[in-house]
Amino acid sequence: MNTPARPRIVRGRRILTSAAESTNAIAMIGDRIVALGDSNDLLRQFPTAWVDDRGDAVISPGFHDAHLHLAMAAENELKLDVSPAHASTLTQLLDKVGAAAKDDPAQGWVRAVGYDDAKMPEGRVLTRWDLDTVTGNVPTIVLHVACHWGVVNSAALAAGGITDNSEPPSGGDFGRDGTGRLNGILYERALTDFAYAQGDVDGRTVVPELGLDERIAALGNVVRRWHAAGLTSVCDAFAGPADVRLFEAAREQGLLTMRVGFLLAAEHYDSVHRLGLRSGFGDDYLRFVGVKALVDGAVGGRTLLLEEPDHDTGHHGIQVLTREELAEVVQKVHGDGNRVCVHANGDRAIRLVLDEFETAQKKMPRPGLRHRIEHCSVVDEGILRRMNQLSAIAVPFGNYVHQHGSHLIDWYGEDRVERMFAHRAFLDAGVAVAGSSDFPCGAVEPLLAMQSMVTRTGWDGALVGSSQRVSPTEALAIYTAGSAVATGEEDRKGTLAAGRLADFVVLDEDPLDVPHDQISKIGVRSTFVGGVEVYARD
Repeated sequence: MNTPARPRIVRGRRILTSAAESTNAIAMIGDRIVALGDSNDLLRQFPTAWVDDRGDAVISPGFHDAHLHLAMAAENELKLDVSPAHASTLTQLLDKVGAAAKDDPAQGWVRAVGYDDAKMPEGRVLTRWDLDTVTGNVPTIVLHVACHWGVVNSAALAAGGITDNSEPPSGGDFGRDGTGRLNGILYERALTDFAYAQGDVDGRTVVPELGLDERIAALGNVVRRWHAAGLTSVCDAFAGPADVRLFEAAREQGLLTMRVGFLLAAEHYDSVHRLGLRSGFGDDYLRFVGVKALVDGAVGGRTLLLEEPDHDTGHHGIQVLTREELAEVVQKVHGDGNRVCVHANGDRAIRLVLDEFETAQKKMPRPGLRHRIEHCSVVDEGILRRMNQLSAIAVPFGNYVHQHGSHLIDWYGEDRVERMFAHRAFLDAGVAVAGSSDFPCGAVEPLLAMQSMVTRTGWDGALVGSSQRVSPTEALAIYTAGSAVATGEEDRKGTLAAGRLADFVVLDEDPLDVPHDQISKIGVRSTFVGGVEVYARD
């Protein structure tokens, strides 16, 4: 016979039961909250409870990132970090890559991540010839921070059978110099086919997959770090079968202490279709949220599909899926009653997605089935109106103003950045909006994202699109309740209430009360998932 769990009362200076309401204590039994209110009243209600007094701490619902890449983050732990913090010039980057090539790289490949051309002082992009000078015949790939293009050396091109006469796949491109020679840059589907097993129906890529055991250990490290940032739930936004196996294996070993949803890459949907699985299949620790398709490129990579060309390249961007391919995915997934989650950054791409959502709903009405637009970066009044009518959910970048700063104005112009990452406009239009870092493309810390959304100030001090500022209360709601809506879990998480999961974060200060430019500096003391303390600051 099981002994009932002893009640636990957690007390603090202020407990934000939601972004708009507060109390000073919560009572838990097992993994659920059973009551809230004054701590003395709760103790009378639960006289055998253990009182956990957190002193002057402020407690918030656990932070929830509705779009990032957990499996990729685990893999990146095993790759060479050439982000600006570790390689601030091309010379430093090449020194690191060259050293890795001489150091018996895994499966004979050098894999580097985090390269950000916009923060390199040389003012030019890395090429295959740069890499060739330091890597020789060791195949090498350097992934751009946006993860929508990367640079490979000549040995890697040869391994993929790509020559100057090769034609890129539909929805992708090969970079070339002024004479037409390949410069080593792989854009969109050309990169996906080369390096991302999630986007290949057979899971086979030119770059070999890393071993499962080392990825499991790396995932455990990532989860522990993310708990330290206050995260209790995440949604991996581009998962293939190998990634789901990774999550399951990590769970079996007790390493998956974070709640994980996933968007299955559309290339693998046939298996879900045959099994008849529905969005929400799984449990509170691992669940199928929806199906991911990509229509265009990236903001930081300057490949998003725009109505008006960008200011940097003069291009309209790259359309990754044809309209016919997009229609096929949307109608099949929608027809099965599953949530469609389409990556669309540019305004032209978003309109394509809305066209197909509207067509699917008209042909096969599915009341209550709310599809998502991932990133949804450049909007206007027409887009907002259509999203509201469809009850579509926006999952924009929370941190990109901080991440890119004045570069956004250089790339897209002052007028357009007033319509980018439009948290204010989404809320005003009645569009549900979730929190997202898109890690590793952006910093994962939710408090930094909230500050970016509130201040609209970049890392370089630039004010970017100030009309889209939101209040701290709204920012917190986006990163808690809003993300729960985006994963279809608003009935169990996102707020602290009786019957809901006991997922919360213990903070040094009140994010609703500190100066706006200090939100990111608030310390995380502890993080709880299901009433269990999964992180405690030393």
